[in-house]
Amino acid sequence: MIVLVAKESNMKLALAGLLLGILMSAMDNTIVATALGSIVSDLGGLDKFVWVTSAYMVAVMAGMPIFGKLSDMYGRKRFYIFGLSIFLIGSALCGIAQDIVQLSIFRAIQGIGGGALLPIAFTIVFDLFPPEKRGKMTGLLGAVFGSASVFGPLIGAFLTDHLSWHWIFYVNVPIGLLSLFFITTTYKESPQRSDQRIDWGGAITLVIAVVSLMFALEFGGKEFPWESWQIIGLFASFFLFFMGFLWIERKASEPIISFWMFKSPLFASAQALAFLYGAAFIILTILIPIFVQAVYGGSATNAGLILTPLMLGSVAGSAVAGIRMTKTSYRNIMWVSIISFIAGMILLATMGPDTSRWLLTLYMVISGFGVGFSFSLLPNATIHKLDPRYRGSANSTNAFFRSLGMTIGITVYGTLQTKLFASNLEDAFKGQEAGGGFQGDPRSIFEPEMREKIPDFVLTKITDAMSDSITTTFAYALIPLGIALVFVFLMGKSRLEVTTGSSSEKMKE
Repeated sequence: MIVLVAKESNMKLALAGLLLGILMSAMDNTIVATALGSIVSDLGGLDKFVWVTSAYMVAVMAGMPIFGKLSDMYGRKRFYIFGLSIFLIGSALCGIAQDIVQLSIFRAIQGIGGGALLPIAFTIVFDLFPPEKRGKMTGLLGAVFGSASVFGPLIGAFLTDHLSWHWIFYVNVPIGLLSLFFITTTYKESPQRSDQRIDWGGAITLVIAVVSLMFALEFGGKEFPWESWQIIGLFASFFLFFMGFLWIERKASEPIISFWMFKSPLFASAQALAFLYGAAFIILTILIPIFVQAVYGGSATNAGLILTPLMLGSVAGSAVAGIRMTKTSYRNIMWVSIISFIAGMILLATMGPDTSRWLLTLYMVISGFGVGFSFSLLPNATIHKLDPRYRGSANSTNAFFRSLGMTIGITVYGTLQTKLFASNLEDAFKGQEAGGGFQGDPRSIFEPEMREKIPDFVLTKITDAMSDSITTTFAYALIPLGIALVFVFLMGKSRLEVTTGSSSEKMKE
């Protein structure tokens, strides 16, 4: 078991370092997405730009459970510093990339580091703070994680417009160096290490399985048809290597993912909820800005700013969950979360072109409030009753399932919304040659200058088609949230109980 030592006066600085690391890691994909157009314009490689995002995501997801296990074995600090250092090196290299292939390779390097930052940061907080403070601290970390998803596009757009796309990567360097300074100087841990073997077979099969699944989801319906041999082959590769991973993990003495943890209904439910919440939350951050820009006619900047209520709601939800964690059971808190999330999603599904901005703001606050609970509560539920030497592995598993849910959610619901929009357009202009006289691209509704050139009756049909496709997608997002209700119930009555005036921890079932 790893013994952790930290002076009370240094805890705030150590926490600040962790917050900065989480901010960078969680924000990286969203900040890059807004600059992809400028990147492709400068570097070329339109046929390869998808690798800029997928290379990072694959490396992050594959690395999470591996780094979590290694941190249990050899210490949190060294692998947090390793991940942060690799992330900064990758960021600097991305800024000087000369072509799209180089940038994709450097993004993979960035992702290797990113896979260590998020799960280990949460684990360090669990190790540093006693239970009576842990809820508030993880609530703060969860708020930063949620805020990063919202502020990423705004920062990316600002840096790209006023400096250059290179700065979306360079901006990580000063932030990361400050985080590195805080952690190296204020966070201390004993050199004691756990004598365990590394499960290389499990690590290799897991990486190949994740890479295969990610590429299948990323390229399916875009680069290749879903029924093509390439996509079918990738899914087959995922299935075979995932089955191999499960077989190896059952035999390994020190598995990458300890399946005995899933015997706990609370642990299993927390992972399922992380996956389901991730799948539903990601479409809000993607489709609400599209709705604002395409239906309301707002600018790209306004579309990003419109997510602020979602962020504020998630911050409030994360804080409330952190405060209430020592007052009642995890399940009771999650009932408030899921009810708020479902209510917000239902309200978003009723929107139309005539829905006022203030109503959209209210709907986002309600949805964000429900999502925010999961950012702080699920990591705490994940380590319930676990020995400290298993916390890194458990937390990385939770982060892995959330990331997997977000990846699958954006792929499935993104494809659904695109097909719904195309179908709605076809129905709207059926029997009218060239779309009622409109010769342009329907995507021109995203550009204010081009939007003004579209005849009013044509613009109305296009915006109606877009509005309906997005709100229908929100309605379909109720499916994972409906399933989440079952897993909230299965969490049982487990709760965190602390002794007044003591840092000792008791767990009550």
